[in-house]
Amino acid sequence: MATSAPSPILEVPPHTTPQLHHNLEHDSSVLALVVGNDSIYTGTQNGEIVRWRLGTFEKISHIQAHKRSVMCLCLSDDGSLLFSSASDPIVNVWCPQSMNRLYEIYSTNDSFGDIFSVSYSSQHETVYYGAQNTSIQWISLKEPNRRVGHDSQSHPDRRNHRFFDSRAVGGASTPRPTDERYELIPRPRAVLETDKRANKMFAHYGYVYCMLVAKGSTAYTEADEDVLVSGGGDGTIKVWKLGGKEIGPDGYENGIEEIMSLGEQDAMSVMSLTVDGSFLYSGKLNGVIELWDLDTKQKLRVIKAHKGDVMAIQMGWGYLWSASRAGTACKHNTVHYGEYQRDSSQNVNQKYQCLTQWKAHDGKVLSSAVTTHNGNQLYITGANDNSVAIWMLKSECSAEQPSHKEHEDMMLTSLREFVSFRTVSSRPEYAEDCRRGASFLRTLFKKLGGDVEMLSGEEDTLHHPVVLAKFSGKLEPAERRKRILFYGHYDVVPAETKNGKWSHDPFQLTGTNGYLYGRGVSDNKGPIMAALYAVTDLIQAKSLDSDVVFLIEGQEESGSRGFKETVRKHKEHIGNIDYILLANSYWLNDDTPCLTYGLRGVMHATVCVESKNPDLHSGVDGSYMVNEPLSDLMTLLSKLKGPRNRIMIPGFYNGILPLTAEEEARYDDILSVLMEQGGNEVSASTLKANLMARWREPNLTHHKVKVSGPDGSLISSHANAKISVRLVPGQEVEEITSSLTSFLEKEFNNLESDNKLSIQIDNQAEPWLGDPSNEIFRTLEEALIEAWAPLFSDHTSDDSSNRINGMNGVGTNGTYTNGGSKVRKPLYIREGGSIPAIRFLEKEFNAPAAHLPCGQSSDSAHLDNERLRVVNLLKSREIFSYVFKKL
Repeated sequence: MATSAPSPILEVPPHTTPQLHHNLEHDSSVLALVVGNDSIYTGTQNGEIVRWRLGTFEKISHIQAHKRSVMCLCLSDDGSLLFSSASDPIVNVWCPQSMNRLYEIYSTNDSFGDIFSVSYSSQHETVYYGAQNTSIQWISLKEPNRRVGHDSQSHPDRRNHRFFDSRAVGGASTPRPTDERYELIPRPRAVLETDKRANKMFAHYGYVYCMLVAKGSTAYTEADEDVLVSGGGDGTIKVWKLGGKEIGPDGYENGIEEIMSLGEQDAMSVMSLTVDGSFLYSGKLNGVIELWDLDTKQKLRVIKAHKGDVMAIQMGWGYLWSASRAGTACKHNTVHYGEYQRDSSQNVNQKYQCLTQWKAHDGKVLSSAVTTHNGNQLYITGANDNSVAIWMLKSECSAEQPSHKEHEDMMLTSLREFVSFRTVSSRPEYAEDCRRGASFLRTLFKKLGGDVEMLSGEEDTLHHPVVLAKFSGKLEPAERRKRILFYGHYDVVPAETKNGKWSHDPFQLTGTNGYLYGRGVSDNKGPIMAALYAVTDLIQAKSLDSDVVFLIEGQEESGSRGFKETVRKHKEHIGNIDYILLANSYWLNDDTPCLTYGLRGVMHATVCVESKNPDLHSGVDGSYMVNEPLSDLMTLLSKLKGPRNRIMIPGFYNGILPLTAEEEARYDDILSVLMEQGGNEVSASTLKANLMARWREPNLTHHKVKVSGPDGSLISSHANAKISVRLVPGQEVEEITSSLTSFLEKEFNNLESDNKLSIQIDNQAEPWLGDPSNEIFRTLEEALIEAWAPLFSDHTSDDSSNRINGMNGVGTNGTYTNGGSKVRKPLYIREGGSIPAIRFLEKEFNAPAAHLPCGQSSDSAHLDNERLRVVNLLKSREIFSYVFKKL
């Protein structure tokens, strides 16, 4: 999930630079940032608010919030209201869950300018906003007399504007700019018009860049009283008492009353603020942070933190976090309050040392936030490089008593290390990496309580070891326990990086926009980690009754060579098995959970025709008297398939199982989802036929042809072709292999050629057909419905919060959506690919197998930028826990 920590500019041991945990990418600069209990909210230069889910980092909603750049976001204390301001003269109030626009707020004052800052007092139920025209204005959300109609002529879009509506020579008005995005902004439930008198002009002699509401921060107010703190372009900080409703002698409300002014009017703009008890930190131009005591009005410290302006500062876990326009972030120690006050003799002069500084973004860091989620301490930064970076700190939880939440974090850490091993089984140069990957698994299984062994076949073979790990259930006596075998593989296909199509190092797990990218993350390392930590969860909860046996091989991607021999050799030691579970494939689309109950088998062969002559010159030696190997090979290959791609091997289609009514109903379920989701350019009947052809019909494929000799006018002495035959249930791989060999030999003899034919069977895998009505499939179905419950419920999301792009995946109200289609249960699918081990394990242990697809169809397994959605990984863990517990 996380990439390795960035190279620090400065580190003071034992403090280390936070680890880049995940990166969220957008197409516009991130100007504002706020974090709720379960979400990250970002405001962009294009006027959007984008909401991302904490934990899985999926984009939940993406709305056009303002006409122009979102300058500020803030949440109410209880997280029930989200406020946004922008470089249009509007403040919006949103429901953070549904992203419905509850209120639109505007001022009737002219020349208002950008609204740089907004804050909210829950105590007074009042919104405060600071503007480019030096004013702070306010409005109570509970004043009914401030409500106006949606078509009010006082709205900034409708009232006369000094510039845009000025008369040019000849009497024409300057046309107002238009933008198609304006129509995408959701309609508010209510419109509030700020009273002209609720206005503090010249609150600062400069733009009001930042504000916050704090409680009990100064001796000049009651301990439970809200105060407003503002920072301006004039270089000063103002603290304001709130709540006055009377009208002052100047004709304006006394809604805010200045308590104190800190700093000089030196034009060293205050760009950011944070408080810790009575200590106030202000981020200023030129990398300066100032520390003030709000009780004594004294400046306690000036810290030179960055080369660029300090745009964002936060207090978190006893440290001061700052970020700058130079793209750097810093962590400082502090004198602090509350739970982080470790002693009473703190000396301010011994604090505020920079403990670590690092390059956080390739651009200007403009916003930040801190939060703790699932036991993880997260520092979050947003920048004009169109990204949000989530940085993970070392947890301060007790190491002696690890929690479930720590294990969730540990799973992602383990997956990151697992992906780093280049376990490419098809390339001999990676043999050592494969062994190291197996050793990593052995160590991890053992660390988590498993009884682990490395299994191998015959001593003279070079096959990668099979990792066997046993986790014992608590049910006594042991003979009463069910034994569940989880099969997986730690090897991966090659990851070619020369073409530049990988966005990141394929062997360095990278988190972006709710997905984990890396070779093997989906096929099959992620599912292995999910299953392993599911077992760990159950053991910790003392809920694992059954025994779980992991059998993880290292050569599935290269035909599972040696796997059968190894299992047979150690079968007695593996022991009796009641159920077999694997997770080595993907959903049919990106939105609907599936269960796989059928796979085609495969037989790969090399057909070779060889001459007794060396390579010959086609002009000098070529004639009808010479039987050319390549011609013979082409003739043979042409005999294998007839019209409409029918395979011509005698008896090839005998034994194929007929289509049952139950199976056809499953195809109809699939079609109902695919057709409703749209995007299909073919009819339902054609799509159904296509699925059947790929899943339940056999096929023969010619892959490639190789010849001897260099390019040129040669008669090659040797030609071979790679072919494969995909088999379906009812076809026996040995019988098809024998029939293919006999057919090719017969056709070759008919050529009356003096060349030599040889046929090499490279690998074989039997087809598999599970029983969707058996106990393991029923349990899996229950687990999927529970884990992905909103997909199978009648609850629908409010699409008003998806005005821009109608996101699928996690719904905007916290539920999951699947493009509008609801299903009663997971889709039961078959697949055209092959997994050599599954049918072999069923027969060897006389136990039924079931297949859980963990990923989505867009995971790009075997392709560039292989990925797995974080939520799919976590949900898979939940599903495995359910199944291991119930079976």
